[in-house]
Amino acid sequence: MASLHQSSKAVHEEEDLNTVPSQVTVLPQGQGKEELDAGARFVLKSKGSWIHGGYHLTTSIVAPALLSLPYAFASLGWAAGIMCLVVGALVTFYSYNLISLVLEHHAQLGHRHLRFRDMAHDILGPRWGRYYVGPVQFMVCYGAVVGSTLLGGQCMKAIYLLSHPNGSMKLYEFVIIFGSFMLILAQIPSFHSLRHINLVSLVLSLAYSACAAAGSIYIGSSSKAPEKDYSLKGNTETRVFGIFNAIAIIATTFGNGIIPEIQATLAPPVKGKMFKGLCVCYAVLIVTFFSVAISGYWAFGNQSEGLILNNFLDEDGNALLPKSFILITNIFTILQLSAVGVVYLQPTNEVLERTFADPMSGEFSARNVIPRLISRSLSVIIATTIAAMLPFFGDINAVIGAFGFLPLDFVLPVVFFNLTFKPSKRSLIFWLNVTIAAVFSTMGVIAAIAAVRQISLDASTYQLFANV
Repeated sequence: MASLHQSSKAVHEEEDLNTVPSQVTVLPQGQGKEELDAGARFVLKSKGSWIHGGYHLTTSIVAPALLSLPYAFASLGWAAGIMCLVVGALVTFYSYNLISLVLEHHAQLGHRHLRFRDMAHDILGPRWGRYYVGPVQFMVCYGAVVGSTLLGGQCMKAIYLLSHPNGSMKLYEFVIIFGSFMLILAQIPSFHSLRHINLVSLVLSLAYSACAAAGSIYIGSSSKAPEKDYSLKGNTETRVFGIFNAIAIIATTFGNGIIPEIQATLAPPVKGKMFKGLCVCYAVLIVTFFSVAISGYWAFGNQSEGLILNNFLDEDGNALLPKSFILITNIFTILQLSAVGVVYLQPTNEVLERTFADPMSGEFSARNVIPRLISRSLSVIIATTIAAMLPFFGDINAVIGAFGFLPLDFVLPVVFFNLTFKPSKRSLIFWLNVTIAAVFSTMGVIAAIAAVRQISLDASTYQLFANV
């Protein structure tokens, strides 16, 4: 601890000139002259309170991906499904708190990290930040943007088919419509500016989760309910890979990948604020995840679809619930997806701002507004094009999640904590952290293999701009 303190203090003394208002950024080693970071200055403004952090955390974690939890349960069964859900909640709450403590520690020493790659640069070394953590985080976050855009288009198409069962509009058209909405939201200048949108997002997550749970219970209790079968389908190989695929789904559902960026939005001093924000987030998470997973699996068993809302229609496309109820649920989901997509755009926005903006000019000067408008619009257009072209992107996202969310959210936080605080090798926390890192690293590799296998099985059905 003493050596860590001295090292951090020395870095602080060398980089006093590298500050921007109310925050300190980490510069590449060997860079000693003054340099203002436009990404930190304009996108990662440190102005928020702990409750704002709670809104950001809830939007990034409690997202419509939770509607796939009954499908994960179908490959696990009751006992294993609930156990995985509980373990996922406990481990991620623990890991996110650890990474927050590491960030607080460095902030107290005058060396505040604002980005995940900055942490890796300082704790693991420059190459880890530049060649592993930075690219992996970008893939995960941009993948989440593409996935949100695709799911938003699918929900819009579901609404369209309710009123026009034989309608001619294709999925990619709805993806483009949703992407156009995202194009507008992407221009919101900073992460902190999203706090009110993310409060609405929190309410929406509770709303569509309540609708999904209520709809499942209603159908499961009615005469229209499918026969309840909770057995695991398929042969031994299919079941084994199904288990690991389900674990990857659950891990990705709990995934965040932007804890340092969210903590960067908090006004200093940051001590204790993220813990309060995480408590807000996990209160919402427990209510939503468990209600949807348990009610959906209870109602539909091993027939649970990848998106539980699809179970609200029978095999002929007839609604098992009032159409107005399905309509409202999809609208809530679409609106929250737009907030989720914009939150996961922030790391991309930060990189674009850092690359093209001039920190010495005003945030809303023509010099910065024009490059911001062009670069952010292009990033959304590219994400929308990928979503429209690859409606099977969910399979690809499973690979990205296995390679990305598991290391970023389960492994690196415990590694950062052990390297920063250096707990005794005889202590419980040291071995708990080592165990978490080893177990979830192994699971990440196996889950990636399972996801690649799923791609190989589905490859014959892949078609660009498919209307699925």
